[in-house]
Amino acid sequence: MSRCLRNLCAACVLTLVLSASPAQACPNCKLANETSKDLPRAYMYSILFMIGMPATIFTGFGISFYRLTRTAQRAAADSSAAENTSDIVDK
Repeated sequence: MSRCLRNLCAACVLTLVLSASPAQACPNCKLANETSKDLPRAYMYSILFMIGMPATIFTGFGISFYRLTRTAQRAAADSSAAENTSDIVDK
């Protein structure tokens, strides 16, 4: 079943890649970028900013979850060490 599903997914991706047409800008954007010297650079920076924001947000969440996990592991280790110490004292 998984082999059949994998082949079907590969066929779908291949079909999408082969049927894709090149992207074209709208006539107003194309005209504006051709007439101004600095506008294409600003347009490029805005696209890079939009591409970079999801990576920045996901990186922030990843670091936050890593720190939470590390803090929880330290707390668990400290509590188990405290339990071991109290077991030794009780005996």
